[in-house]
Amino acid sequence: MSSDLDVILCADSVLYSLWSNAAYSLRKYVDSSSIPADITVFERASYVGGRSTTVNVFDNPAYPVELGASIFVKVNYNLVNASRDLGLLVTSATQNRPKESSDVIGVWDGKEFVYRMQDTYDWWNIMKLIWRYGWSPVRAQNLMKATVNRFLQLYEPPIFPFQSLSEAAMASGLLNTTATRGSRLLADNSISPDFSREVIQAATRVNYGQNLGLIHGLEAMVCMATDGAVSIKGGNWQLFDAMLKASRANVRVNHTVTSIDQNEDHTLTVKFATSSSTQKSLVFDEVVIAGPMQFSNISINPPLKRTPDEIPYVNLHVTLFASPHRLSPKYFNLQGPDAQTPETILTTLPRNLDLGSNRTGVGPANFWSISTLQTVDSRSPNGETHYVYKIFSPGRPTAQFMQDLLGLQRTNSTSNGETTPSIRDLPKDDISWIHEKVWHPYPYLYPRVTFEESLLSPNIWYTGGMESFISTMETNAHMGKNVAALMFQSWLDQWRQDAHDELVSDGDIQTEL
Repeated sequence: MSSDLDVILCADSVLYSLWSNAAYSLRKYVDSSSIPADITVFERASYVGGRSTTVNVFDNPAYPVELGASIFVKVNYNLVNASRDLGLLVTSATQNRPKESSDVIGVWDGKEFVYRMQDTYDWWNIMKLIWRYGWSPVRAQNLMKATVNRFLQLYEPPIFPFQSLSEAAMASGLLNTTATRGSRLLADNSISPDFSREVIQAATRVNYGQNLGLIHGLEAMVCMATDGAVSIKGGNWQLFDAMLKASRANVRVNHTVTSIDQNEDHTLTVKFATSSSTQKSLVFDEVVIAGPMQFSNISINPPLKRTPDEIPYVNLHVTLFASPHRLSPKYFNLQGPDAQTPETILTTLPRNLDLGSNRTGVGPANFWSISTLQTVDSRSPNGETHYVYKIFSPGRPTAQFMQDLLGLQRTNSTSNGETTPSIRDLPKDDISWIHEKVWHPYPYLYPRVTFEESLLSPNIWYTGGMESFISTMETNAHMGKNVAALMFQSWLDQWRQDAHDELVSDGDIQTEL
């Protein structure tokens, strides 16, 4: 192993930049040893960050808002440690919230608010939770902590690094949790149906667009681990960008890998295309496929020894918009002159509606969540304050919905007399800025007990297997670190074997046949 090892990460920003921590960790491993390595990243998108990206309200860099992954929490050790080590400024996830409403969070079932909270960590709210739901909140918290502690075993030896995620899940005692639907896990642990529906299901819906009757128990517990929610000031994408810079990787955006061919000398020929050139090829010693295999469209020859399962992904519409109007209390059936809507509105299903594992599970609310993110100064001559909102929904919000949501008088199109068909057709005085995006951000997290391997074929590694286990920025970053550790471990083993063979050939070590 006398020459530098060439490693390529074939990246796909359909999710997060889950390859950034692979490159970052690999660089730290090789810098601690005498094994040199060159790291190249091919990213088929034009930017770094994937779903973790920001857009600027009114195209003003002073008002960046997250389009996708918005927060990470204190138990997310990879992200927390990297943001500290890389010198990034971390702020509270709710720092920019207007704080004009007395209610921070409301849970809406399409007819009424079934639960409202004024301050997430206020002791009085904790007492109200216990008064309303008995000991279910305490049991849920204890179950979440026990589950997180089992998951954290994947961060330390003897489980870390793990080649088989299935075996790691079994060793940490998590398979029973992934094999069980969230609703069953909660019932088995004496957590009441009302608390499950009104609080925990609201969390699974905003985070994953899925009800407790579909999502597996492990991911349901992840949704409850929210202590210390923070974000990187200016956008979480900066964390992944900083990781790549620290890795000293050769990053090539707008590069799409089309095929990988395994050569007789165990190297890999990678063919790729750019937006401005015909197909080219380079040879590498190792390849990391960093993204769901089913979205990569990479041809591999000979075929992989282990082909990842194709799994269904959620279709999520994200609508960001600015308006001088507050959310209408009337739309949410709130009465009285002083009625205010909560600044974050989560949703759940009505008590008498059970959609089971149905993917189209949004129910009467018709959206997953609405958040009031911040206030900004508009570009209008009078400089009035506008509110910036984010909507998660399974489909594009209609103009009628937006008018009702903001308490506007419905307008008709001049051509056919029907309600304005597009939210972009609403008057600029009412919707001053809008940005829409459709993601496939996470899979449907059905119960399962087997997961993907980290090594798909000789020298071809895979980080996407974490997705159906736990789909977060942190867990994908951890899988990147895991693959880096496995790869480095294999190099060390080879280096030791080469050194041993060289000593034997020189006659310095006597061996017995």
